[in-house]
Amino acid sequence: MREQDRVPPSPRRRLLKQALGGTLILVLGPKELAWGAQLVAVRVWPAQDYTRVTLESDTALNATFFAIDRPNRLVIDIEGLELSSQLKELVRKIRNDDPYIAGVRVGQYKPTIARLVIDLKQAIKPQVFGLPPVAAYQHRLVFDLYPGAPIDPRLALQTTPGTASPGAAPPSGPVTTSPQGGPASSPGSHPPVHSPATTTAQRSAEEAAEAMNDALGEFIGGLKRSVPEGDTRVAGGPAKVPERERPARTPEKSPERPDRNAVARNDRAEPEGPAPDGPATQRLVIIALDPGHGGEDPGAVGPSGLYEKNVVLAVAQKLRARINALPGMRAMLTRESDYFVPLHERVNKARRVQADLFVSIHADAFMNPEARGASVFALSETGATSAAARWMAKRENASDLVGGVNIKSKDAVVMRTLLDMSTTAQIKDSLKLGQAVLGHLGKVGRLHKPRVEQAGFAVLKAPDIPSILVETGFISNPEEESKLKDEGYQAELADALLAGIQRYFARNPPLARNRAL
Repeated sequence: MREQDRVPPSPRRRLLKQALGGTLILVLGPKELAWGAQLVAVRVWPAQDYTRVTLESDTALNATFFAIDRPNRLVIDIEGLELSSQLKELVRKIRNDDPYIAGVRVGQYKPTIARLVIDLKQAIKPQVFGLPPVAAYQHRLVFDLYPGAPIDPRLALQTTPGTASPGAAPPSGPVTTSPQGGPASSPGSHPPVHSPATTTAQRSAEEAAEAMNDALGEFIGGLKRSVPEGDTRVAGGPAKVPERERPARTPEKSPERPDRNAVARNDRAEPEGPAPDGPATQRLVIIALDPGHGGEDPGAVGPSGLYEKNVVLAVAQKLRARINALPGMRAMLTRESDYFVPLHERVNKARRVQADLFVSIHADAFMNPEARGASVFALSETGATSAAARWMAKRENASDLVGGVNIKSKDAVVMRTLLDMSTTAQIKDSLKLGQAVLGHLGKVGRLHKPRVEQAGFAVLKAPDIPSILVETGFISNPEEESKLKDEGYQAELADALLAGIQRYFARNPPLARNRAL
């Protein structure tokens, strides 16, 4: 946020607050009647998953709220707050394409109470909570407007490969201050799979994909030979039946040959449903891509003002387009645009689509601007492999504090308990994946460490999904910041990540398996 967006308290106001210990203050003056809190910023973060409204103030705010239907509205009364220009600014920050908010009305309900009436486009489940000062933020009062029925992340896999999913936010981006020097790209847009700058790298990736598919075919073929006669299922999932073994069907009963990439017809997208009648399809290989930070949490900030959250989203979108262009593979994003997703919810989304891999994408930062190079991290059960890895895990795990998590949410508590059940097998596979990715990142640029580091990253704690965290470079280094904001270099990073993923699968073909959802 730019400094000019904040409204500093007047010297007289600061002195009075210090003298009276922050209690309710009445300032006699010709222009205003000031109460105990003053807004310094208002922000709106619209997204398909949910819309967040944040009021930042110099002291903590207390609020009560209730919902009204026919039409749907949310009424919020905020104590100790007067109607101000900052509060009125909230009205102008509501976009027409916001999925949940149709408009906002503000007024002075009582001398000491300001009232917000949020007109809604649909029924919502609101969460209202306060956040203490952290990082660059003062006190925050947060309104999270969730849909009445939760968004199923599997819907994102039922779109045409390479296109935006139904969960994508409007492409115009959030209503907030953009970073100085940051890229002027639309968070919801997707670059083409091929670009002149990466034709050679993409061709190499396609050749690796063909090798991976051959390995998968041989592996599944070997499993089919070990299955008893008449059983067409392999390792918990449907196997592709050879043409000569399929029973003959009359023309009037023969369905059209299903698209092998159609998610709705395979056990990966609908694990709880019965196997479809007729020829079975090989399941998709699903990759969960996790662009770090977002929304209230900008992540690291480069010397020119480039935000980490914008860089990693651009890389993830490019990587998704490349994965979706390959036969038999599909990618989903844990966040589609610039909004905050708690760490446990990122892992939860990956588990709900039964992802085969989880790749969290970040951009590093350090106090020394000369630090540079890409890194790959896996989870550790016993402790960090280095002081730097421990420091990095602590910084990334603090994302929930900056982004703003409702600690009273029951789902968050349940998921944190579940994610403590990490397994040795998961970590072993994560190290294999990390080493494959690290080798290809080294062909694009410098590596910070030649081996995969380990630490207690909360976002890597899915007990049944090989998971890595990739630091694409040091955004705090001026030279690497310049490269990270370049779309050509972002494309090279996406190609390297794809090649590493394909190398891992060529050596470790995925098995269909059932997981608790």
